[in-house]
Amino acid sequence: MNSMHTIEELRSGALAGTRRLDLSCGLRTLPPEVFDLADTLEVLNLSGNLLSSLPHDLARLKKLKVIFCSDNPFAQLPDVLGECEALQVVGFKACRIKDVPGAALPPALRWLILTDNAVATLPSELGQRPALQKLMLAGNRLRELPPDLAGSHRLELMRLAANQLTRLPGWLTELPSLSWLALAGNPLGWDRPPPAAFPSVPWRQLQMVGLLGEGASGHIYKTHREGVAEPLALKLFKGAVTSDGLPEHELAACLAAGQHPALCTPSAELTGHPHSARGLLLPLIPASHTNLAGPPSLDSCTRDVYPMGLRIPLPTLMRLARSVADAVCHLHRQGVMHGDLYAHNILWNPASGDAVLSDFGAATLLPLDQHALGRALQALEVRAFGCLLEEMAAQVEPHASDASALAALAKLAQSCLHPDPAQRPDMAAVCGQLQAGGGAVLSDSRIFRMKKTRNPIAMAMDSTVTSKAAKP
Repeated sequence: MNSMHTIEELRSGALAGTRRLDLSCGLRTLPPEVFDLADTLEVLNLSGNLLSSLPHDLARLKKLKVIFCSDNPFAQLPDVLGECEALQVVGFKACRIKDVPGAALPPALRWLILTDNAVATLPSELGQRPALQKLMLAGNRLRELPPDLAGSHRLELMRLAANQLTRLPGWLTELPSLSWLALAGNPLGWDRPPPAAFPSVPWRQLQMVGLLGEGASGHIYKTHREGVAEPLALKLFKGAVTSDGLPEHELAACLAAGQHPALCTPSAELTGHPHSARGLLLPLIPASHTNLAGPPSLDSCTRDVYPMGLRIPLPTLMRLARSVADAVCHLHRQGVMHGDLYAHNILWNPASGDAVLSDFGAATLLPLDQHALGRALQALEVRAFGCLLEEMAAQVEPHASDASALAALAKLAQSCLHPDPAQRPDMAAVCGQLQAGGGAVLSDSRIFRMKKTRNPIAMAMDSTVTSKAAKP
């Protein structure tokens, strides 16, 4: 967390030469002293002020790469942003934005954050930004996406949850780089039987021990339950729109996912919280486990940041890869797309390679009555696994005897990263190869034969549709 600067520091010249400026002090206009930093300023954070416009000469900040203006009363994304030639990251979360002019999109745009606004339409120019990689639009009023986005060949992450989309354009699942997608909370009309409810645990039976961590959608606490010897984890939702979607969507995905040894899924739902907060009780992850990586940085954009000097023995990596692949395969069988398959959501034991995949905030329940669409959406997550496998292989402690196995893993990763989603293996095929020991990768012909076979979710869909059709 960056500490906030003060207006006094800015005006005194104490911040001369700074590359990042964080101001949250009730600003209604941008202080002119900001322009004294034009030769060095790269990151400007103005979140949590009272701004409704930006100065017409903002482009004087020639080196500005990142601007955050969340929690300000903007009604429109300012046109002047489009004049900032170096600007790559634009964040206006939880404002009041209804209008997004094409002129407001800078030419070097990589990452656009408009979460929790009132945007109903997006300009065609959004699809004409060749560097675009990350698009965060959860919690708006979108009914459709601009067709020009079909040309966004570098777009890797889209958050579209909690909008008003009634259909998905065909080009969406054909984007060559799309890997992380959230769609929950749109009136898409997908057929899903309601899952059985979780058991409930009343708040009065819990004794809070301490805060374990915080994510986009909630806080995680260590807790004890009356009559239960083992401690548990309690996730209390923040109750607002997050970058991924809404708490109820995460709850629905957890219910559909069910239990798996390599998934951190809840065992019960909280009731009776004094402030009506929603919560889930989860197994407490052992202290031996740690996050495999940190989330993407402003520079890496869509790729996680791994600890400096991390080295993983190949047998440990293979166990880790098998655990995660098996968890994702299980989710796909259950008709769930995780949507956030990243190393920062994987807790692992570095000594053994045991791993647990967590955080269902971006998960999507796939349609049971549209087999081809379900498989096409799963193919996006196969690419996410390819990214993960590629990143993990880069951390392997090198030994000459591992060369052939690493080459096989690299080839498997490349098959998952195929630019044509229809040519990627499904997760069942990936799991099968990893479980076989990471030997020679599947031949192209074998991958094709496995793709021609109905995958587990397709067979589950058929079973559901057949049983429904058999009913009077």
